[in-house]
Amino acid sequence: MRFDPHFYPYPSRRTVVYARRGMVATSQPLAAQAGLRMLLQGGNAVDAAVATAAALTVLEPTSNGIGGDAFALVWHEGRLYGLNASGPAPGRLTPEALRKAGYGAMSETGWAPVTVPGAPAAWAALSARFGRLPFSKLLEPAIEYAEAGFPVSPVVAEHWARAVEAYRRRLEGPLFRPWFETFAPAGRAPAAGEVVRFPDHARTLQAIAETQAEAFYRGSIAEAIDRFSRETGGFLRGEDLAAFRPEWVEPIRVSYRGIDVWELPPNGQGLVTLLALRLLDGLALPGREDVETVHRAIEALKLAFSDGLARIADPRVADVPVAALLSDAYVRKRRRAIGDRALDPAPGRLPAGGTVYLAAADGDGTMVSFIQSNYMGFGSGLVVPGTGIALHNRGLGFCLEPDHPNVLAPGKRPYHTIIPGFLVVGDRPLGPFGVMGGFMQPQGHLQVVMHLVDFALNPQAALDAPRWRWVEGRTVEFEEGFPPAVVHALERRGHDVRWAVGPAAFGRGEIILRQPDGVLVGAAEPRADGAVAAW
Repeated sequence: MRFDPHFYPYPSRRTVVYARRGMVATSQPLAAQAGLRMLLQGGNAVDAAVATAAALTVLEPTSNGIGGDAFALVWHEGRLYGLNASGPAPGRLTPEALRKAGYGAMSETGWAPVTVPGAPAAWAALSARFGRLPFSKLLEPAIEYAEAGFPVSPVVAEHWARAVEAYRRRLEGPLFRPWFETFAPAGRAPAAGEVVRFPDHARTLQAIAETQAEAFYRGSIAEAIDRFSRETGGFLRGEDLAAFRPEWVEPIRVSYRGIDVWELPPNGQGLVTLLALRLLDGLALPGREDVETVHRAIEALKLAFSDGLARIADPRVADVPVAALLSDAYVRKRRRAIGDRALDPAPGRLPAGGTVYLAAADGDGTMVSFIQSNYMGFGSGLVVPGTGIALHNRGLGFCLEPDHPNVLAPGKRPYHTIIPGFLVVGDRPLGPFGVMGGFMQPQGHLQVVMHLVDFALNPQAALDAPRWRWVEGRTVEFEEGFPPAVVHALERRGHDVRWAVGPAAFGRGEIILRQPDGVLVGAAEPRADGAVAAW
């Protein structure tokens, strides 16, 4: 893959970062430094990734937490490994139980969408299989920040303020009081630069560190979660936590113009990215800002989402035809649907999300693509008293249609939006990449890969480039900076075009690539407080 490191067609706050010994890229500078700290103490990329992930639960609680899920792709000693640490629905959570409790549909907040959190188990599993340093050391930076305090970064402060305002309108009653006591004790969100402390969070992280996460699933923390659920009408129980184990899975890939693009298999939506790339791989893309290129990419993405939303589910329970969807015959058939006019595909409106992504690499060749999330910002609005744990709302990814493969069922994992990506050429790893943001993630993956592979943008320029976002039907939103002439030409082709205000809707990503000589090239998202920490 060739690119010009000095070519910046878009305004940027930063340039690519080069290093040889190690690198961490994520959406919060202090979290990136936490990972670098592990590298400087003799750890590898996996140690750095776990330390960064744990620190992010403290430093960026607006997008992730101890009570969320996680996924990872790890390149180690010539092979790519996949980890699925998304938790299943509790044994008591059924469509019938929801209806009996008065729910006509899956709610965004409260106990209904709370599934088993997988993030702490992901940290422990990655450390046990690939790490060099003791697991307890990896959580030291996160514990220090939670206990001693940290200054809130600007973009996090902005999202925090929005969440407090929204939750004040929507969350009422004693069930949600612990959330306000934890994240808005002064009755407001903290301002940028204001120091925040999470003593309950620190104690929880300490217990996780000392027990390799056993306390969370089969110890004192599990007991606290079980007690809170029983006392407040929740569905989650200690036995649900005790039964959980993350799953090592085989990643899936497609070849896109000679570059292998890897994603995790369902229940995640990485399949959407791969199918969209397969559809585009047989089409000419005249130029980066050509209307034909953008139109074809949008149409390919819409077709891929139509298939993904109809079929992606937990493969342990439902048949998800990954090979058939990516087959030459099916791709040729679907590609014929891409014409000169905008299609109106089947799926409905796509909701927003809240996630953190990180990439890590060391000088010995190990590279990590890691992502974790609470979903929709802070998640369910529930905080387990005395623990600081904000529980996610991943159950919102289920549907309640009886015949749908993704219908809610006990012990089943929902359609999951968070997806780590990885690039390989031949048998050589290029490196990890990711774009956060709910259903924007496959769209962000697609656009970043196109910028890197089709148009030879360097990693920072690939992240800086203005993005588009398919919303529903023929509606597409465009970020400020997208060429107006292209947008108007798309409107003439039948697209319902809209300009979006602010960068929040277009995802936030990071990239680390390894050059043939071993030099690492890193980039961080300008739409976040992102940073690359390197050695």
